[in-house]
Amino acid sequence: MTEYKNILIIQTAFIGDAILASSLVEKLHHLYPASSITILVRKGNESIYKQHPFLKETLAWNKKENKFINLFKLLYKIRTSGYDCVVNCHRFASSGLLAGFSGARHIAGYKQNPFSFLFNYSVKHAIGGGRHETERYNQLIEDFSGKEVYKPKLYPTKQDFESTENYKTSNYVCFAPASVWFTKQLPPEKWGHLSNTIPSTTIIYLLGGEQDKVLCEKIKISSQHQNIINLAGKLSLLQSCALIKDAQMTYVNDSAPLHLASSVNAPVTAFFLSTIPAFGFGPLSDNSTIKEVLNLKCRPCGLHGHKTCPQKHFKCSDLL
Repeated sequence: MTEYKNILIIQTAFIGDAILASSLVEKLHHLYPASSITILVRKGNESIYKQHPFLKETLAWNKKENKFINLFKLLYKIRTSGYDCVVNCHRFASSGLLAGFSGARHIAGYKQNPFSFLFNYSVKHAIGGGRHETERYNQLIEDFSGKEVYKPKLYPTKQDFESTENYKTSNYVCFAPASVWFTKQLPPEKWGHLSNTIPSTTIIYLLGGEQDKVLCEKIKISSQHQNIINLAGKLSLLQSCALIKDAQMTYVNDSAPLHLASSVNAPVTAFFLSTIPAFGFGPLSDNSTIKEVLNLKCRPCGLHGHKTCPQKHFKCSDLL
């Protein structure tokens, strides 16, 4: 088997994609425990890899300010870092440029990438077919690593666990109610209904970013549950992982918190509205449940969510 000593993984898409890319970190570290592994993500996602035990470095591409200047600065850094293997999980030109001109002796990526003609090894990225996205990532290194697929895994630090210890004094569940896309997000009244089914002795923690505070507060106010706490904007992603890990259950949409739960093998219930698990982004936890409206002709209405329901009825949200 060819050995690579200095490896770069590229995944500059959204946070959920960056979490799933940790499956490659796990597998490559298992194959080459003495090798240096670096991951490149978009700025804002690097916090999930803070103090990761298997990574030498985490690089971040700032796309929001001086996007192309920062891209070429990254290219210079990559070319001078002497990577001998680059694995590109992203299908777009920017990442293809970085991979294709990295100077690595082995470059892997997807055939759909405009720069795939510069790759040594490429495979087609195909949605569906029963493959999870982590399996599609695994295809990129199958030529030298075999077909075994590793699960994504994140590593909350000791400080992350200590910072959430006060929230774990009794039984609790977590709700992660937000999504960037309206048609991926279970409506607030549904979350309120769900909260009313949780035993009164069980604490409900509402999780999300700073931008999700209003939504979480709306759910809290509408709920009849007497023990519901809005933590939106108060925890980092790894602190959320630490809290989710020990929850009795975490309830999520088809969005990043689903993959946070998978990354610590936490019990999870995932609501799939306009999208479907067959796209390959379902939960990977040992204890996982999927809730979806079956036999709805308009579903799925696209690979990603929409700002409004194209059919105006939003029947895919009739889950609870």
